[in-house]
Amino acid sequence: MKKIRLKLMLHLYDWSSKIYATVFKWNKKAWGIRKEEFLNYPVGSIGHSLGLFYESKGFEVMPKLENHDVFHILTETGTEIQDEIAMQYLLLGNGKISLYLFGMVLIGGILFPEYFSCYKKNFQKGRTLQRFHHLEFKDMLQLQLTELQIALYSENIQINLNS
Repeated sequence: MKKIRLKLMLHLYDWSSKIYATVFKWNKKAWGIRKEEFLNYPVGSIGHSLGLFYESKGFEVMPKLENHDVFHILTETGTEIQDEIAMQYLLLGNGKISLYLFGMVLIGGILFPEYFSCYKKNFQKGRTLQRFHHLEFKDMLQLQLTELQIALYSENIQINLNS
């Protein structure tokens, strides 16, 4: 039964992410950076880390959804289907609101209730992080990933992530 649920959710995810990029991101420009080019950024930077992410996972850049991949490396969230659902819970906790997010949270929560404690933990994690879901990371690719992670996870470091 779990294989059927997994197959269904993977199909929905693949199908919906393409529609999401076209319909809901109509006004957003793709970064126009090939996955190999990310490796040219300084070692330890967000850009270089993103290149390593694509290389290690065998993923291609999905135009207009590049920020989502930065969310993975920034929050150290996996890429299995339950991790993708957990990411949506994390983003919900961080204050993101979208029809796509609500759909993923609802359908994912129904299809994979055995991960509810993981989803709850990620929602709480999103609430504790400084707001980041709205940032455009293309302008931050040269920044050191660990420095941004420390700032996101810290209540004591005051940086302006809202610009």
